[in-house]
Amino acid sequence: MKTAKEYLTEANAVVPRISSTDGIAKYDSGKSLFIDVRDSSDIAKSGTIDGALRIPRGFLEFAADADLPSFNSNLSKDADIVLVCAAGGQAALAGKTLKDMGYDNVFNVGGISDWVAAGGKSEA
Repeated sequence: MKTAKEYLTEANAVVPRISSTDGIAKYDSGKSLFIDVRDSSDIAKSGTIDGALRIPRGFLEFAADADLPSFNSNLSKDADIVLVCAAGGQAALAGKTLKDMGYDNVFNVGGISDWVAAGGKSEA
């Protein structure tokens, strides 16, 4: 049996954590896809990265599977994907899921509050 801490340790080992500054540089390059994996109620409270896809962690597998009708066509396995959540834990776990599904370039930028504090563009 695994603990939440063990799941996070595994996820953090395979999904690189980048700083908000590095995330902003990726954002400014226009070459990365940003995804907020929080529930819509959490996003409504704090906003999210400007232009980020909103795919809740609980729906991610369905949105990321090209063989399903729920596939989000904005996703591609060769895209540079940056995940955000409230503090970094959900983004790490979601990133490991994407990696397990064959998405290679997945990064965890951590929490939205750090993004905003670093001057990253956000929207309601």
